[in-house]
Parts: sequence; C-alpha cells; structure tokens
Amino acid sequence: MKRIYPYVGWLLLAVALLVLAPAVLSDFRLGLLAKYCCYAIAAVGIGLAWGRGGMLVLGQGLYFGIGAYAMAMHLKLADAGPGGVPDFMALYGDATVPGWWEPLRSGALALVVILVLPALVAGLLGLAVFKRRIKGAYFAILSQALAAAFAILLVGQVKTTGGANGLNNFQGFFGYALFDPANKRMLYFIAAGILLVSILAMAWLYRTRFGELLVAVRDGEERVRFLGTDPANVKLAAYVIAAVLASIGGALFVPIAGIVSPDDVGVVASIGLLAGVALGGRASLLGPAVGALLVGYAETSLSEAFPGSWSYFQGALFVLVILLLPGGLAQLLGLVKGLVSRRSEAERSEEADTRVGEEVAA
Repeated sequence: MKRIYPYVGWLLLAVALLVLAPAVLSDFRLGLLAKYCCYAIAAVGIGLAWGRGGMLVLGQGLYFGIGAYAMAMHLKLADAGPGGVPDFMALYGDATVPGWWEPLRSGALALVVILVLPALVAGLLGLAVFKRRIKGAYFAILSQALAAAFAILLVGQVKTTGGANGLNNFQGFFGYALFDPANKRMLYFIAAGILLVSILAMAWLYRTRFGELLVAVRDGEERVRFLGTDPANVKLAAYVIAAVLASIGGALFVPIAGIVSPDDVGVVASIGLLAGVALGGRASLLGPAVGALLVGYAETSLSEAFPGSWSYFQGALFVLVILLLPGGLAQLLGLVKGLVSRRSEAERSEEADTRVGEEVAA
C-alpha cells in the first residue's frame, strides 16, 4: 500500500497542473506557474543527489545557468536570422558573433549542448571530487564556489553574455512566436509535462538497484566499498543526472521568463533551489517538486504584498519549517498518516475489549 501513495500524489499533482491550473489561472499566473515548474525540474534532481545520495549540492545554479544560457544564445541567434548578429552585440561589441556562439545557430545542436555540456562538467567535477573522497562541507563549498565563479564570469563578459543585464528580448522559440498567448500556454504544458515525467523517472530510479545503492552509500559508504562497489561511481551518476535536470529546467526557463541573467544562476539562486527541496522534503519523491512550486508561489505572493520586506517573510517561513519539520512538508503528511493509523488501532483495540467484556458477561 505504501508504494501506491507516491503515485496517488503524482496523479493529484498531474490533475492540478494539467487540468485545474489551466482552467482557473489567467495567462499571467499560468506563466508564473510555468516558471515555478522549471525550478521544480531542477529540484527533482537535487532531491536525487541530496535527499537520496546525501550530497549537499549548493551550486546547482551552475547547471541551471548552462542550460539557460545555451538556450538563450540559440534564441538570440535565431532572432537575428542566418548570418545575423544579436542586437546586444551591436550595442556593446564590434557587431561580430564569437566563434563559440556559431554552433548554437542550430536548434538541434543547442538541445545537444543543453543535455551533454552539464553532464560533462558535472562528470569532470564529480570525478575530481568523489574519487578523492571529498564530501560533506568541502563538497558543498566547492559546488557553491563554482556557481559564484560562473556568475562573476558572466558579468565580466558584457560583449558576449550581456553582462549583468543578461540576455533578453527573445522573439521566437523554434519557429513559434513568444508573444502569442497560445504559444505561452504550450510552453507551460511542456514545462509541466517534463516535470511530471521527471518525477516518474525518479520513482523508477529509486526502485532500481542503483537507487538502493545510492541510499546505501549515503548511510554507510565504507560498507558499500567493502562489498566491492565503488561509492564514487554511484555518487557521480546521481550528480550527473541532477546536473542534466537542472540544465533542462534552465533551458525551459528562458523562453518562459523571457530573460536570463547572472542573478538567475548565482549563489542566491542556487540556495533558493535548495530551499524548495528542504521545504518539501528532500527524501521524498514528490517533496522536492512540491517544495519548489510552493517557494516560487510564496516568493511571488510575498513580493506583491510586501514589496520591501518579502524576503524576511520568506526566510522566516523557511526557518520555521526547518525547525518544526526537519523532514519538510512530507514529514507532516507522515505524521498525519501515523496519527490516523494509531487512532484506528486504538478503536480496534477498544472494540475488541468491548467484545471480550460482553462474552464474559454472557
């Protein structure tokens, strides 16, 4: 029965995202929900690496940014047309396209870069870190430092990345006009669909031998090594999958939000992704995605109600959940189920005592 609960939750989430939300939300609100779905896709990967693998990944903004900037570069080149130059390069630079931009004129190659480049970066970093048995705070600090360095690099390359302003003013998305509301809805369904498929993929992965090994590595790395399996390979695979999911989320974020800047890929953005996972429950299947959606909604709602102090409310909410529910909101669901189970057991015991008393009296 316990194995059915996650799928029931997934089904409810699917109905909420694919049926209820499009029916009741305005185009503007649906666009915001699409943006939250992009964060949630990255959060699903963090749930695998952190929740299942025990790796505190503080720098997922790096991979989110790789996917986002690869997509943004392709969209700018597509808007410029064959042989054209993106508008900001004519403003800041010498109106020539750098050679490393040129391959991204191809949409197919851009998609390959979005999937392969973060896997290569995460693979190289993972090999350097996990093979040397670096873990804990050192790994967390290193991953966060890389995200910070990536954001600083983007800011410094104004002529090729747009600097602090980032890349924006996209007109189309693989032949579809981004100003058309129907196409914006299509993007929402793509983001929601990929999120749901990602969760299903995690449900399958958690039940494979790899998923069991990942938990075993988290709980007793030396025991796994003693049994003949290299824990570094298991952790590396989880880290690469998390990086690719973050990159996919970033790539979808660009046409939905209409902009990407260093603020979306730096340390603060990385911690925001992690906060969603912690809020929802990092060890559960649905927790990371639901937490990311809630954090995105809270950020928007609080910023609209309290423009000058919304971040304090968001921080207080996060602290309260961590203090009262270390396992996230998923722990609250477990507490409710436990309470209902104990109450049912008490009622059954009371009924049994009553029957025994009646039999003795008879």
